[in-house]
Amino acid sequence: MAEQQAPLNGAYYGPAVPPPTKHYHRPGRGGGCGCGCCLFTLLIKIIASVVLILGLAALIVWLIFRPINKVKFHVTDASLTEFNLTSNNNLNYKLALNITIRNPNKKIGVHYDRIEARVYYDDKRLTSVPLTPFYQGHKNTSYLNPVFEGQQILLGGALTDYNKEKNAGLFSVDVKLKLKVRFKLGKIKTPKFKPTIECDLKVPLNSSNGRFAGRFETTKCDVDF
Repeated sequence: MAEQQAPLNGAYYGPAVPPPTKHYHRPGRGGGCGCGCCLFTLLIKIIASVVLILGLAALIVWLIFRPINKVKFHVTDASLTEFNLTSNNNLNYKLALNITIRNPNKKIGVHYDRIEARVYYDDKRLTSVPLTPFYQGHKNTSYLNPVFEGQQILLGGALTDYNKEKNAGLFSVDVKLKLKVRFKLGKIKTPKFKPTIECDLKVPLNSSNGRFAGRFETTKCDVDF
């Protein structure tokens, strides 16, 4: 048996420390995230970032361009010269309106890119009329003059309502304006908005035979964005 050699300085440091064991990792067999998983996670983060940025941009644009004072719509005059029911329940009608649009804002103009006026009786649409697009400057009043004329069949409850209102000579007519608008501040314009303007009217029948049921009262319309 070989003799143990004593340390040079006479001290004992314990047994020799073995070298560290090397571990080898085989690619593709671990439980970590692979290339496909990492790409999917990156894509989700990019989409979320884009949505967040677009949302913040839209909010900022709206806060900048939202009118301090709402644009106001009024029907100032309505002339119903024909609203007669034939023997086969055909309603012949002719209605002319004067509509004012008031923009009270000092710095904001409005582009009306699309205007469609629709008329309803007893929740049934009679007809629609396209109107000419225009730009409305700040602190400005504009005017629309749609005329609705044609025929429509009335059935069921609409006939009952018509006969009741005919005796009174005052008809409930609803008018809606379907719009596409952009607000303008200086050289900057917002994206398009699609508000609906709703006007619930009580219109007297003023027929050509001289019958006069009363005077129309100016009506304020509701603006729904």
